[in-house]
Amino acid sequence: MVTLADVARHAGVSASTVSYVLSGKRSISEETRRRVERSVAELGYHPNAGARALAAKRSHIIALVVPLRADVYVPIMMQIAISVTMTARQHGYDVLLITNDEGPEGVRRVAVSGLADGVILMDVGLADERIPVLRELRTQAALIGLPDDRSGLSCVDHDFTAAGALCADHLADLGHREVAFIGYGSGVYQRHAGYAERTLMGFRERAEERGLRFVHRPCEGTYESTAGTLARILADRPDTTGFVVQNEGAIGPLLSLLRISGRTVPEDASVIALCPELLAEQYAPALTAVTGPAQELGRVAVEQVLKRIAAAGRDETPDDELVLLRPVLTVRESTGPHRSRTPSQS
Repeated sequence: MVTLADVARHAGVSASTVSYVLSGKRSISEETRRRVERSVAELGYHPNAGARALAAKRSHIIALVVPLRADVYVPIMMQIAISVTMTARQHGYDVLLITNDEGPEGVRRVAVSGLADGVILMDVGLADERIPVLRELRTQAALIGLPDDRSGLSCVDHDFTAAGALCADHLADLGHREVAFIGYGSGVYQRHAGYAERTLMGFRERAEERGLRFVHRPCEGTYESTAGTLARILADRPDTTGFVVQNEGAIGPLLSLLRISGRTVPEDASVIALCPELLAEQYAPALTAVTGPAQELGRVAVEQVLKRIAAAGRDETPDDELVLLRPVLTVRESTGPHRSRTPSQS
């Protein structure tokens, strides 16, 4: 990363002269000013916005990186973003919301500009390509998500591994032995989104422990894709009686398609969703669901990044924190004991 001292050496002036040119606080000769500006342009130097603003050591801004993709459930992302904003204001910080999916370069741009004292990343992948930039630039950051390598980072997330295990246990306890896991679209798994892969891992491990025969099928979440997914499941595993859905878009179509196929919920098929409480309660029958507090994710992430900023300000090495929020399974009307289907029902 190019520093102010690099610009000074390139321009053949002192660091203070470069600072005066950038801040405009002192009169500098036209020739010297142009020489410094040429060096800034040629070296690609990004002056620190926080230092420029009233010579403050901090900007009191946190950057929140929220890549809004077509395959994410936007209401939850916005709920977390609102929680981050409200918590930050309680601590005297504003939030810079970055919604365009710029990847590593977007993170680099914010980090080197000095616009923010710290960064919060959302929608974190297991090997997220934005994280090496944070480490390279020594940016204080908190992640809402859990990468495989969290060294030098603070992370908060739902315990998705435990959430998947809760689903498998519930179906096993009800006597179901043939189950299906309907997940997000293939793109979510291709980018190794932590929330999707960890849930599936927790479900798979517990299902194997409990002797469940299961199949996992990605689904794009439209009515057509859900219909195709269900048709393939029933063609391959016609005795499937338990369904776990981690895809908000697929829930409504699945319930409708099960009715059309002659399978009554929960008498003939049990359905568990991983979704927010309000969404689970709006369906008929009301859904048994595994949920977690979205607002808590935002609150903890802000507190984590502020701790790191404060420690760095004292020239101390910040502690790496990991907070996993416990999932809760709420039993409603969509799950019930397994019962064998008669030939006329198949």
